[in-house]
Order: sequence, then structure tokens, then C-alpha cells
Amino acid sequence: MILHLKIKILIDLTYFTSRGHWYHTSWKGDIQKSGGIATNIGVHFFDMLMWIFGNVKESIVLEHGMETASGKLELEKATVNWLLSIDANKLPQQAKNEGKKTFRTLSIDGTEFEFSEGFTELHTDSYKQILAGNGFPLIETRRSIELVSEIRKYNKQ
Repeated sequence: MILHLKIKILIDLTYFTSRGHWYHTSWKGDIQKSGGIATNIGVHFFDMLMWIFGNVKESIVLEHGMETASGKLELEKATVNWLLSIDANKLPQQAKNEGKKTFRTLSIDGTEFEFSEGFTELHTDSYKQILAGNGFPLIETRRSIELVSEIRKYNKQ
């Protein structure tokens, strides 16, 4: 007799990256141009999580504002609670005490991976790879683009 156990991994994604007034006056602060915080920031993580833990079975948006978005994703192999914010006031106190403007963490079944450092040149490096012909085809990113499109609709309710 073979037992098929369904084991779901619990993931918490918390991503705070402070932005100044410039953010709201640039294209990034215009939801019509940037897609909002879930698209601008979250899409990268949603893409990675779906690649590792499977397709979205359910998406619940708890908040989708100009500075903060949060929700829950039920993926095939994981439950993901996510929180994204550019509001410096929402930074954890420890980060504020250390003078940090970012706090990024991914907790997988209680094991925390803090990754606040090392993002400075990530976009530049990615763009260089794309221009060199080493980008990903649209089919590879379709699921994450569809997800953030659905998240964006929450703002219109």
C-alpha cells in the first residue's frame, strides 16, 4: 500500500524597502505605469516561489495600497504569506536601530533567510544578461505576470 501524503511548506515573505518622495513622483509610483508594489517588487519573488513550489491554487489579497501590499498564496506545495512595503515606518525596530533602509526575509517552515544585502546591482546585472541575449522567454514569466495582474484588480474593488 502506497500512501500519498500532502505536505505543505509554510513560507513567510517579508520585504521592506524604504522609498522616498521620489518614488511617488516617478513612474514607479503610478500604478498605471508600474503595476503597483506587487508588480514592481513582488513579481520577482512570486516567480521564484511558483518555479520552486508549483502553480497558484488560490490567491488572497489582504491589502494593496500605494505603499504596502500583502496576501496569501496557496501554491501546489506551499502556503505563502507575503508582505511588501516601501513604508519606512513599517521597518522592524532592529533595522531602524541599525540605520538600515531595507529588511528582506524569507522564512521556510520556520527557518529564516535574511537577505537585506546584495541587491544593489541586481537589476543592472540582469539587464546586461538580457541585452546579451540571455534573458528568459515570456512563457517562463507568464504565471507570475498573470498573478500580479490578478493582485492588481484588488485595488479596483
